[in-house]
Amino acid sequence: MSRVFRDLLKKVGSGSHTSTDLSREEAAIATRMMLKEEATPVQIGAFMIAHRIKRPTPVELAGMLDCYDSLGPQLALITADYPVTIFNSPYDGRTRTAPVSPITALTLAAAGAPAILHGGDRMPTKLGLPLIEVWQGLGLAWERLTLTQVQQVLETTGLGFVYLPHHFPTAQAMVPYRDQIGKRPPFATVELMWSPYPSSAHNSHLVSGFVHPPTEDRTQITFQLRQTPFFTTVKGLEGSCDLARSRTAIIGLGQLRNGELNFERLLLHPRDYGFEGADPDLLSLPELTDTFQVILQGKPGPLMTSVVWNAGFYLWRCGATPTIEAGFKQAENLLQAGAVRAKLAEVRGAIADCAPQTDLLTAH
Repeated sequence: MSRVFRDLLKKVGSGSHTSTDLSREEAAIATRMMLKEEATPVQIGAFMIAHRIKRPTPVELAGMLDCYDSLGPQLALITADYPVTIFNSPYDGRTRTAPVSPITALTLAAAGAPAILHGGDRMPTKLGLPLIEVWQGLGLAWERLTLTQVQQVLETTGLGFVYLPHHFPTAQAMVPYRDQIGKRPPFATVELMWSPYPSSAHNSHLVSGFVHPPTEDRTQITFQLRQTPFFTTVKGLEGSCDLARSRTAIIGLGQLRNGELNFERLLLHPRDYGFEGADPDLLSLPELTDTFQVILQGKPGPLMTSVVWNAGFYLWRCGATPTIEAGFKQAENLLQAGAVRAKLAEVRGAIADCAPQTDLLTAH
């Protein structure tokens, strides 16, 4: 048993009237001791439940993210015309709506705006469709690559995916606890804010999905504490970065200027741009893959409309187009001209060209 960890656990687990918040340094220490499994399984499970009940503060989340930065994989900076967009979505996947972020990311990459996603396999408690299975359906075997190879693919194609089981095994070791405690721990919130690409770099654009407004508030303050220069918060489908078409998109636009956070609220109404409609239902993976192939051929359809709605917004947000309307037009043109399909083939080829390696580069 770790007595150091026990003291930290006592702070967050003493009840609603006597519990106290951790400092940023203490939160980083507690996170490190859990990820390195220096705390016992009982201590780790108790901390996860207690911290969930108490609710992590932005200061604590900043400390947890500090630890993720020190222990987790970090891709190197790349040169690009536009900021590298990192899409942060819940790791436990989708159960109701079809994810369009992989095609959105491919569209951004086809426009010269790099994109990175990250996640793992099917994960408790939701056990929804994870992004890795969508990529596999499209023929992209990210799970085969080392972190060095992901870096190589990102540099040559503008697209990357960090796969938790191989690239961040210390965080992957926490996944069984989610099943055992039956609830999302604060780590699930950290995953919505963490970036495997240097988030303090001025050529990064961090996108964080959320469901509940308090999560967005904590995200905004946490990013300010960590001096995250350029970020977007999205009340997306199932907490993802996917903009809904069935309701107004609630978006936060954050940017640091001279150390001060400029945060603006954007309410994006689909009907104002001709995109109003039902959100796409989740299909079986074979059906979803077939639908994506139709989209990549530039053919119209409900899912195509959702892709243009999303890709157009993010093209504008990362500066690839001067207006949102121009973003929608460029996204549609890239899909219809076959540029996104060609980008998928390019990424598939880049992954295939990576020599098989068994020595996985997982962390610093």
